[in-house]
Amino acid sequence: MSLSFDSLISGFNKVMTKVFGSHNQRVLKKVLPVIEGINALEKKMRDLPDQAFPKMAEVWRARLAKHETLDDLLPEVFAAVRESARRTIGLRHYDAQLIGGWALHNRMIAEMVTGEGKTLVATSAAALNALEGNGVHVVTVNDYLARRDAQWMGPVYEFLGLTVGIIQHSYEEAYRFDSSHANDPQNKMRCLRPCDRKAAYAADITYGTNNNYGFDYLRDNMKTRKEDQVQRMVKVEEDGETKRMFAFAIIDEADNILIDEARTPLIISGSSEDDPQKYAQADRVVKRLESGVDFEVKEKEHVVMMTEAGIEKAQRLLGLDDFYTGENMEWPHLLENALKAHALYRNEKEYVVTDGDVVIVDEFTGRMMPGRRWSDGLHQAVEAKEGIRIREESQTLATITLQNYFKLFRKLSGMTGTASTEAMELDKIYNLQVLTIPTNRPLVRNNLPDVVYRTKKEKWDAVVEEICRIHETGRPILVGTTSIENSEIVSTMLKRRGVKHEVLNAKYHEKEAAIVSRAGYRSTVTIATNMAGRGTDILLEPGVAELGGLHVLGTERHEARRIDNQLRGRCGRQGDPGSSQFLLALEDDLMRVFAPEWVSTILLRMGMTEGEPIESVMVSNAIQRAQKRMEDRNFDIRKNLVEYDKVMNEQRLMIYTQRQDILDGKDMRETLQDMLEARVADVLDRFVPEGGRGGWDWDGLVEYFKAKFGIEAPPDRLKTAKDEILREELLEQVMAVYERREKEVGAEVMRQIERFLLLRSMDEKWKEHLHNMETLRHGIHLRAQAQLDPKVQYKKEGYEMFETMLESIREEVTDLVLKVEIRKEDEKRLDDTWKGQEQKKAEAPTMAAQAEPAGEDGRPAAPAEKPKPFVASARAGRNDPCPCGSGKKYKKCHGVGESARSGGATRTAPSDGDAADDDGDDR
Repeated sequence: MSLSFDSLISGFNKVMTKVFGSHNQRVLKKVLPVIEGINALEKKMRDLPDQAFPKMAEVWRARLAKHETLDDLLPEVFAAVRESARRTIGLRHYDAQLIGGWALHNRMIAEMVTGEGKTLVATSAAALNALEGNGVHVVTVNDYLARRDAQWMGPVYEFLGLTVGIIQHSYEEAYRFDSSHANDPQNKMRCLRPCDRKAAYAADITYGTNNNYGFDYLRDNMKTRKEDQVQRMVKVEEDGETKRMFAFAIIDEADNILIDEARTPLIISGSSEDDPQKYAQADRVVKRLESGVDFEVKEKEHVVMMTEAGIEKAQRLLGLDDFYTGENMEWPHLLENALKAHALYRNEKEYVVTDGDVVIVDEFTGRMMPGRRWSDGLHQAVEAKEGIRIREESQTLATITLQNYFKLFRKLSGMTGTASTEAMELDKIYNLQVLTIPTNRPLVRNNLPDVVYRTKKEKWDAVVEEICRIHETGRPILVGTTSIENSEIVSTMLKRRGVKHEVLNAKYHEKEAAIVSRAGYRSTVTIATNMAGRGTDILLEPGVAELGGLHVLGTERHEARRIDNQLRGRCGRQGDPGSSQFLLALEDDLMRVFAPEWVSTILLRMGMTEGEPIESVMVSNAIQRAQKRMEDRNFDIRKNLVEYDKVMNEQRLMIYTQRQDILDGKDMRETLQDMLEARVADVLDRFVPEGGRGGWDWDGLVEYFKAKFGIEAPPDRLKTAKDEILREELLEQVMAVYERREKEVGAEVMRQIERFLLLRSMDEKWKEHLHNMETLRHGIHLRAQAQLDPKVQYKKEGYEMFETMLESIREEVTDLVLKVEIRKEDEKRLDDTWKGQEQKKAEAPTMAAQAEPAGEDGRPAAPAEKPKPFVASARAGRNDPCPCGSGKKYKKCHGVGESARSGGATRTAPSDGDAADDDGDDR
């Protein structure tokens, strides 16, 4: 009997672990001398007067300037942070918390069980890395935690001479921590002094959410003046090239942000021109289609497919002959989305309807996410299904996935209670190792075995009976559900039994922290959707520990084992007693969709009767295998997204780097000359291709050069000249026009014009390119029908589209820069336009768009954004593109009613649309 390769490797690893210890054990052994060094400094720090601490940051920075390293300073800084926390907020770092801080400094994910004080852990690593002066981002999952953690830990940093900033979802809302600014008696905004966003980022340490940081990055790359940018980036030498990167980030709840949120692109968008009524029409049609006959639903794959009969029926209902003619080809997609809305998206589970809006519910946390929208018309389809106002589709102006955003950090680290099950993914995608930190006190939680019922009704009856039984003992109970709908079921049943309880889910998220903080009180019953309230400790009321502590009751297994472990982790903090158990049903979604059919068949044959639970190793193993399959599937989807998004990421970095060079004041003269040279080469390739003069269009070449470059016809002698001589002489004439323009307007004004035209053209063409890439992404899977690899084709076609975009930028900029004619009175106007250019552009509505749960190609959308008008003087021919950038010919746009111009004139570009309210997610 032969062993598999995997089993051999597994056996070898077990032997090596026994001999040398696990990787985790080896790392912990390595860090122990560092912790001993920190502890040795504790008495020295205790003996120092308060006045010595505020000067420490300045002293440490001076030592760094003399070529000491952060590692050299670590023991002293960590010891000082520990003492600062003891004096200011009454907390002293345990050794386990110092180990966590060491792990963060060393680019790791610190896995620490709930209640071990992760908020305090971050202070040591944040303070140490802030000394480099490049800023530290502490990343939280919502605005409330960003404020709370900054207010709580602010005194620790301030005591050491370090500054703290806080950013919130609203672009205008930002703060600096200031202990003297205690102006809020209710403590909500205690010690938070309002400031502008740039000042918040200029602080040594900044607290905010992943979405807020990401959107500010996108906004900064839409700004037209460097001084309007708010974030700080540093230049880093990496792989032989200079890159602009952020310095250091500490991500709280790292598994939620780096894993669960990884498929969520951050998007700034503008509205499109789709007809909302077509969504309503599609909804009316699908209501008349019959499941199993006209369409099929594959719930496991999250797919809905129309049959031939369904297509024919839909065509008849719409009065169309054929969906697949040019003018009708949008209908299959509209109908598919309408079917998904009815078959796969349920009210009170995937979304809720609030104040006339469809609000997505996070499948991982159970929180409502106002402002977030499904992509590709799906959200409009759900709105049509619910009979509410259908909002228009939108066009992407700027986008980045969280995966690629966090790859912009030179150093990245994180904290969470559950990361070991995702260690491989964190390593492969983010190059982050997971270090499991030992608990400060032994964990005494009692994890009871699962109990399985036949039907959901039996399970809910048992859940309520178990709650009532434990409630009578005085022990607090936390009931975990996977959806708002299930929370309401339990709540309704408890009301009938007269059991007082609190509901903690997406509908009541404003009360989360307060409800969770009381969940450890005697006889308290709290119902929580998934991990709502995560980030707030459940402290036991005096006397509750003697009763057995908090009991956690899970009502359904989640797709990911991490979420189950997070729920269990709410009890048994810091050595407290506690227990946990899951009550399940064979009808639960995970069991129904992913567990093998033979599980329920065999259980029924074993005599499983109504109301009788069963505890079976076979069932437990089946559940674990189902969860593992789901985790593997989601990992594949995220990995697939990374591979596709790598194409866009490289293009985005190239555009943003060039754009930043312009804002940094780089002289664009050489760039423009290179563009002109490339443009001449493009024109010659078009009119006088190599390989014989028989295909030359000399007259076309003459006309083009006169119209575009304003030069007279090339001399006839060039008709017989060699290609190289022709190219050189024509380029020389074009450069002469460029030099003449520069002399006319002056070098300084010419540089402003060049930067202005480059920025405007890049922004417009990039927006169009994002739309084209989105369209390519949605249809790329069809290449497989032609036996082509979709990923390879996406890279190939995406590169070709990017080259086309660059050529388009080159053509537009070189057209306009040679026609610029500035009058004396226009110089100040151009300068004012440049300085005041569209600050609101970077304050466009933002969206953390929700990817479809099973989709790999989804591209979310968001509301509109309004650039302010620009003013530029351009000399354009009637058939040239209008300088406003509309894409129309000048005679059809701003040249309407005018004769051909003989001189320069000032024109104002029409705006792209009215700015919408910023309704992005603050999660």
